[in-house]
Amino acid sequence: SLEPAPKMVKWIRVLYSDFSKFTRDQENLISLKDTFDYIEGFVIINRTGLLNSWRLSFDPKDPLQASQFSSDGKTFYCLEMAKYFKPDEAEVMNQGVDDLLSKLSYIQPTLFLSEVSYVEFLDRVHVSEKKLRAQGLWEVHHPWLNLLIPRSEIHDFAKEVFGNILKDTSNGPILIYPVNQTRWNRKTSLVTPEEDVFYLVAFLTSAIPFSSGENSLEYILSQNRRILDFCTHAKLNVKQYLAHYTTQ
Repeated sequence: SLEPAPKMVKWIRVLYSDFSKFTRDQENLISLKDTFDYIEGFVIINRTGLLNSWRLSFDPKDPLQASQFSSDGKTFYCLEMAKYFKPDEAEVMNQGVDDLLSKLSYIQPTLFLSEVSYVEFLDRVHVSEKKLRAQGLWEVHHPWLNLLIPRSEIHDFAKEVFGNILKDTSNGPILIYPVNQTRWNRKTSLVTPEEDVFYLVAFLTSAIPFSSGENSLEYILSQNRRILDFCTHAKLNVKQYLAHYTTQ
């Protein structure tokens, strides 16, 4: 049903280095009745000057500590959250956000916040699209890999994939967040893992035209095969979303 759209959004990002704390906090947030309106996780691999790039859209809670933080050569897990509100409800909203954040185990210097209009928040991907189009890097091959992974197996998956297969670069965003099975429409044809909570892990890669290196189409496809082969050999109950089949 239709309803009035919110006017404003409190937009928040934090980082984790501990995957267990990252997943525990995500699972706790989606279990709460009064929680954020938007919760999404990312894997960030070997990004130089990561927090400085956030300053284009966010302000650090503690500028001094944020300026001393280094992300070079490391793997981090980013938790991005948003709370929708009306301008006259800002004080109550901020109290609720502070209460939710106080229960999380993120790296304290990495708390970044912003307040934007609801339309600006919804249009956030378009900003990146315009930059990529200007560089001629939007209409390229996107060999995406989308997997649904049971909660009981997400740590085994992460240890191998983020610790060995993708330890140097990712060639695009990697989304990772838990989903409650009860929120899923079981009447669709999509097959999901048989657990109360499962994770969506999406490798949203882009291949650079005419490249023969680690950002080439061939390399990314071989990397996708390594991930799928690991899932098969480790006997993980992973389901692939929009898989490509050559036989019936």
